[in-house]
Amino acid sequence: MCGHRPTCPSADSPARGAARVKSAHPEQGWSLLCNGVVLFEDTGALLPSGRSVAPREGSRCVVK
Repeated sequence: MCGHRPTCPSADSPARGAARVKSAHPEQGWSLLCNGVVLFEDTGALLPSGRSVAPREGSRCVVK
């Protein structure tokens, strides 16, 4: 899905949240990343495969 260089981490990578934001919706608390991951402001994520990733305890990120 990522078409720029250097390429972003894949959706399966532990660094998946470092991908570029394609569409930000901070008012709703989520962003769509270029690797197809929906990243939530509580650090949880929904992967393109449909698998969910639980938020990291004690962490909170800012949706770009």
